[in-house]
Amino acid sequence: MPVIGVGIHQSGGTASASPTERKNYSLSSQPANGYEHQSGNGFNHQDHNSQNADGLETNALPTPIANPQIVYTKVFIGNEWHESCSGRKIPVYNPTTEKLLCEVEEADSDDVDKAVRSARAAFQMGSPWRSMDASDRGHLLNRLADLVERDRLLLATLEALNCGKVFLVAYFVDLMATIKTLRYYSGWADKIHGKTIPVDGEYFTYTRHEPIGVCGQIIPVGKLIQKAAGESNLKRVTLELGGKNPNIVFADCDLEYAVEQAHSGLFFNQGQCCLAGSRVFVEEPIYEEFVRRSVEKARSKVLGNPLLPGVDQGPQINQKQFNKIMELIESGKREGATLECGGSPGGQQGLFIQPTVFSNVRDHMRIAKEEIFGPVQQIMCFRSISEVIERANATQYGLAAGVFTNDINKALTVSSALQAGMVWVNCYNAMSIQCPFGGFKMSGNGRELGEYALQEYTEIKAVTIRISQKSS
Repeated sequence: MPVIGVGIHQSGGTASASPTERKNYSLSSQPANGYEHQSGNGFNHQDHNSQNADGLETNALPTPIANPQIVYTKVFIGNEWHESCSGRKIPVYNPTTEKLLCEVEEADSDDVDKAVRSARAAFQMGSPWRSMDASDRGHLLNRLADLVERDRLLLATLEALNCGKVFLVAYFVDLMATIKTLRYYSGWADKIHGKTIPVDGEYFTYTRHEPIGVCGQIIPVGKLIQKAAGESNLKRVTLELGGKNPNIVFADCDLEYAVEQAHSGLFFNQGQCCLAGSRVFVEEPIYEEFVRRSVEKARSKVLGNPLLPGVDQGPQINQKQFNKIMELIESGKREGATLECGGSPGGQQGLFIQPTVFSNVRDHMRIAKEEIFGPVQQIMCFRSISEVIERANATQYGLAAGVFTNDINKALTVSSALQAGMVWVNCYNAMSIQCPFGGFKMSGNGRELGEYALQEYTEIKAVTIRISQKSS
């Protein structure tokens, strides 16, 4: 498997992307070179190195900022940077080189209390924020999006250094999604409103959608958060708890496209993605060929420094995650799955793991049940619709699922039967800002993104006023 520039620090320029590039990049299609067209997800890719009639390049790919200075390492509260109350710091390592990047302040409960007090003060009746026109709040969100766009190169570079994400993916997917999310909700700022209700009697009734107050975003989250919320003051909780997502491939599909989508749906972000389609169910007539093509695709991936061009896969985010993935790979070998490729560390330095493909995976195996969160694809065989629906749903999770078929009746039947918050048909990871994101069962509750997310942050108040004479 090719390896590029592990341990080498990128010293390239800071070329900017064109407006077209800023709007067109694929989250869900990543073949051998990592970047190919995928329609319908809001982050579609076009050829960034296309040539005009004179043979000149019309677009240039952005390049990372060389040796960026890491300035902001403190706790941000009340629009100011603070040292942590405890004075403790957290070391941050570059997973590509395993060398120290910086130290950041370690916030604890005292710092959280300080942040909550600051947020509550800003939320008080009569405060500048509460007195501001809703449209002006939207304008502020748009200004924040402008700042993210301004510093997009720096943020993508820091993301690659901090967690090993491929720079171009951070630039074209993560940062683009951040900007789009801010702009989307800036548009909602002055469009959140209630209704008037024609109730019985001499009354006038209307509803208000009011903000619930200070909100805490906790990463990672889990059942302990739900328990703590119930034991305190019944805080409203929205949870996203990961998944073991089925990706079902029927024999009547476009095989090459399904292989490509299943590959990118698993290996995106080194497999460190809650939406990863890690249980690939393939119908028996095409199973062997699907495995062969998937192995070929995995072997073609280029591992290396995520800041360098031509690299498809960077390192895992930290040593703990690296160890967990390798332990689960070993469990797959012990339990009898066939290791088709990979299964080993990806180099002498850095937290790299070779793209790994297992075939002949059985439902009882750990790699078929546990969320690996790494570059490990499990390919399983099925024979009938009823069988694959039952097996796909036989999990505690229910975040996402994929279905590949050219039969619309089959697509509708299976997508309706799958117990998942999101089902993609003939695509995978087709995320968009406008579409709700969230899962069933132990994958959590509540929804993020789209209009549905607004419900998680508002309370509905009904106001009824007695009137002297009804006119309806």
